[in-house]
This record gives sequence, structure tokens and C-alpha cells, in this order.
Amino acid sequence: MQTLAPAEPDVREFEATVDAVDGRSVALDRTYFYAESGGQPADRGTIGGVPVADVQTDGDAVVHRLADDPAFAPGDTVAGVVADDFRTYCTRAHTASHLLYGAGRRLFDDLGYGGFGIDDEKVRVDFATSTDIDDGVLAELERLTNRAVWDSRPVSWESVPVDEALARDDVAFNTQTEEGVMADADTVRLVDIEGWDVAACGGTHVTNTREIGPVEVVDRSNPGEGLTRVEFAVGPPAVDRRAEVRRATLGAARELGTRIAALDDAVADLRAERDQLATECERYKTEVLDARLAGLPTVDRDGAVWTVGTVADFGPNEVGDAVQERVGERSDVVAVVGEGGAPFVAVATAGEASADAGDIVDAVTGAFGGGGGGGPSFAQGGGLDADADTVVAALRENKV
Repeated sequence: MQTLAPAEPDVREFEATVDAVDGRSVALDRTYFYAESGGQPADRGTIGGVPVADVQTDGDAVVHRLADDPAFAPGDTVAGVVADDFRTYCTRAHTASHLLYGAGRRLFDDLGYGGFGIDDEKVRVDFATSTDIDDGVLAELERLTNRAVWDSRPVSWESVPVDEALARDDVAFNTQTEEGVMADADTVRLVDIEGWDVAACGGTHVTNTREIGPVEVVDRSNPGEGLTRVEFAVGPPAVDRRAEVRRATLGAARELGTRIAALDDAVADLRAERDQLATECERYKTEVLDARLAGLPTVDRDGAVWTVGTVADFGPNEVGDAVQERVGERSDVVAVVGEGGAPFVAVATAGEASADAGDIVDAVTGAFGGGGGGGPSFAQGGGLDADADTVVAALRENKV
């Protein structure tokens, strides 16, 4: 026997006869507990006062898995109580997913149904579409969905022959996730949101869209090729998130000295200013590094002129680029050691005739630990165990 929950979603309390008990698994002659299926989770509640941990379909039977050992036996009459808050939430969330898909039908030229799922905080709908669901499209999906809630559209369901349902262009099918809706069946259950969406579905639904309440889009992602996942909140989580977003936007507008409606322009201006400052800062840093390298002393070594010294407050990549640009100006070799908690060395040469940068770095890391590598004209090493002044002294005194 299948669950009666989809047909009568408002039933929360019922009596039934126990058909079978196997440990904590219980089968009843009838049940209004929804068995997990098609993205909608199993109902919560109690049977005979024992909490229900899970509800699953096993062949033609609905199996209730209890949290504790039951005190009742086959043939006993028990009271079933479906947790009202969770059922109400799932019912509203499931219908809301149909509203969102119906909104997608109005926005996308090509649309397939990739599935959906409900958890305690949010609902997901997977759209199979080539349309890029950018921020503007996401906002329009939310607007259309909430407008359909506001329009108080009636919701109904009926079973029709499978062939008849398949022949209709207006019916959305998701046979992969709507488990059991069409498998080995002569009929299929269609859920119809008047003037908005018709879909093959075995879940529980509200009877009017106004019961859903606010819908708040949370995020989007790409779970697979050709799929865009849209996540949204409904009911109390949506109300809480909407308040959270409202506080954040009001705070951001206040900090930027603008109105919420002009927040996007204010942020764009701020980003442009930030990018300009970042460019100027990079230019100033380059000038400072060039000045520091120009001020480093030189030393004659093996018939070549070496510039050797330390710099602070710059990373290995910045120093590496700078030494390659400066080598050959006033020395044949530029060897710079970075100061700080993780000393590094960067070496550039004017050519193999003066020295081999890779050999120099190998000698430094061989003497002071760490690792590195490179070629004749440029090499780097890091993870040195000695302080920068010690490494520089060894380079200047031809000890490495």
C-alpha cells in the first residue's frame, strides 16, 4: 500500500492497524507518512508514541523505521501523528519548486528538469538549460515566483493515463528524480498550478500558492554540464534570510553614503577607485624596490661585478622580476636575499660568461638549506635556514 500523504496532505493524525513489525521497522495497513522520494524527505512524527526516524518505500509497502523499539505488535491499532511543522514546510517548499520551474519556463527558450531537493534550510531546483542564469535572471526568477505566490493560484492534482500525459506539451517530466511516479504504472499523477505549471509529481503540495509565503533565492551553482542549480529558502528560513539581507544592504548603503537603489553604482565606483589605487600602489612599490636595488653595494668576484644585498617587505616574485630587469646595468650578477621569517634568494646574471644563476642558488641552498632552481640567467631559492645577512656575507666573500 502506498502512502496517502500526496492525496491528502493536510492529514496530520490517523489510526491504523499494524501489519508487520521487524525490529524497529513497522508496516501499517494505511499511512499518511510521506516516504522519502523524488527529492522530498520523509515525514517526521510518531507511531504509537514512538518517534519515527525514517520512512521508505519497499516494493509495495511503506516501511516506517522507528527511533526506539515499539511496544505494539501486528494486529494492534496505533495512532500516527505526522509532525505538522515539518510536513507544512516540505509541502510549501515542494510547491514552491514547481513555481520556480514555471518561472524558468517563462525565461528560458530551452529548459529541462534536472531534479530538486529539500533540506531543513533551503530547496534546490536544477535547471537543464543553455541560458546563462546571471544575477539579473536570478532576480527575475525570484520576482516571478513570488508574484505567482501573491496571485493565489489554485493547486490541484489528478491521475491521468501515462500516454495522455506524455502527449501533452505543457507537462514537465522528471522521471529520474520523481521515483515511482511512472514506473510500471498505467497512470501518472499530475500537479497543476492553475495557469502556471503542470508537472508529473508524487509529492505533497499546498492547495493554493498563497500558502507558500515568501520565497528568497539564496545561491546558484553548476552541479554538472548543462545544469544550473538554484537554491532558495521558503517559509521561516526565507523570512530570516530576507531580514539578514535587508540589514546588510542597509548597512552597506549607510557606509557608502548612498541609497539602496543606487548601491550597485556606488559599489562599482568603489571598485574602480580601488583598482586605480592598486595600480598606483604597484607603481610606487616598483619604484621603491628599484631604488633599494640601485643602492645595494657591488663587489668584484671571479672577474665579474656582483651586486649583493638584502631587501625587506617584498616577495620572491617581485624581487625576481626586479633583479632580471636590473642585471647588466652596473653589474654582471645581481644576487638579492629577502629578509624576514622565510628568507629567499634571487639571482640574475648577464650570461654564462659571468656566472650561472642556477649554480649560485644551488650553492646557497646547499650551504643554508631549502630548495630552488633555475637556469644560467635566472634562478630562485627559498626556505633558507640562515638569516639574510649571513647569506649575503657568504655571497660577498665568495664562500658559496
